[in-house]
Amino acid sequence: MPKVLFHVDLKKPMAEQDVVGHNRWHPEIPAVVSVKPGEVFRIECKDWTDGQIKDDNSPNDVRDVDLSIVHVLSGPIAVAGAKPGDILVVDILDIGCLPDSEWGFTGIFAKTNGGGFLTDHYPNAAKAIWNIQGVYAQSRHIPGVRFYGLTHPGLIGCAPSADLLATWNKREKKLYDTNPTRVPPLANLPNVKNAVLGSLKGAKKDRVAKEAARTVPPREHGGNCDIKNLSKGSRIYFPVYVDGANLSMGDIHFSQGDGEISFCGAIEMAGYIDLHVDIIKGGVAKYKMTNPIFKPGMVEPRYSEYLIFEGISVDEKGEQYYLDAHVAYRRACLNAIEYLKQFGFTGEQAYMLLSCCPCEGRLSGIVDIPNACCTLAIPTGIFTKSILPT
Repeated sequence: MPKVLFHVDLKKPMAEQDVVGHNRWHPEIPAVVSVKPGEVFRIECKDWTDGQIKDDNSPNDVRDVDLSIVHVLSGPIAVAGAKPGDILVVDILDIGCLPDSEWGFTGIFAKTNGGGFLTDHYPNAAKAIWNIQGVYAQSRHIPGVRFYGLTHPGLIGCAPSADLLATWNKREKKLYDTNPTRVPPLANLPNVKNAVLGSLKGAKKDRVAKEAARTVPPREHGGNCDIKNLSKGSRIYFPVYVDGANLSMGDIHFSQGDGEISFCGAIEMAGYIDLHVDIIKGGVAKYKMTNPIFKPGMVEPRYSEYLIFEGISVDEKGEQYYLDAHVAYRRACLNAIEYLKQFGFTGEQAYMLLSCCPCEGRLSGIVDIPNACCTLAIPTGIFTKSILPT
């Protein structure tokens, strides 16, 4: 087993760990350890909510989750010799559950506290607990399904530079200010409440907390991309912005559907990631890199039959949009949910299932004016009974 460079105690919040991670992005958060190019090591991670969600039947913890705490990340890990403009090469060698924590959760966040892709249709909190057995998951809250998990880190990336951080905050504040009372908000701006910033203390910690970016969205450095195919065997190429790169990760998903539509939509879990790192000197300029690039691994669920639902850019009220993929994918998801309700699932169960099962989302057409066409492909093999039309 690779050496564990970041250990977590699941009984303690991140701020009380022996080695404290972080839940904000900032270039001045100190690295907790340094590795050399070519090293292999293991990082342990708490679930993204820092243990706020419990293995029980009540959705109240999802309803009441404190989103100022998320996402708790393990790191930063400095890589010796990495400089701004380099590419950090990260291989995901293995990923899995921590001992005595072989379970996960999926949730619908309340519209007033986070929301989700279909929050106008499902504004109230709901929760499903999943039991993980090897590569499979089953839930007492969504009976009738069992599926193979494509396990991956929902969130992984390098620290931003001061200039990049300022760019993030400026552009997100500009968007937020267009509708500052919107629920849920248009962006999550810096928030000092519950900011965990590694070993920083005193006045410096106070200043950094006011500047540090939230971990909620994906950005140029990677971050919370929620890409289900970023699994075992994947190789990721990250642009480096600070000396050492300062790689951090967390938000491990046992399984996720394309889009992670319910926001807390994967099978969220605590876990470990085994990594190998290397550096491509000057790679950002050489390859004209703006965002990370990755090569997926060879390990994927082998489902061969799918039922595919289409959606077009006409909203639920019949209003026409011009090549709007967001509207089209929403309609594909809603169409699939309405269909699954005819097989005994509630709308909430179907919503959570589409968020966490290995379904495939596609932007199938973006040229045929005025309608974009998106599709959602559900593997029929995850169900214990046939869901085909007859």
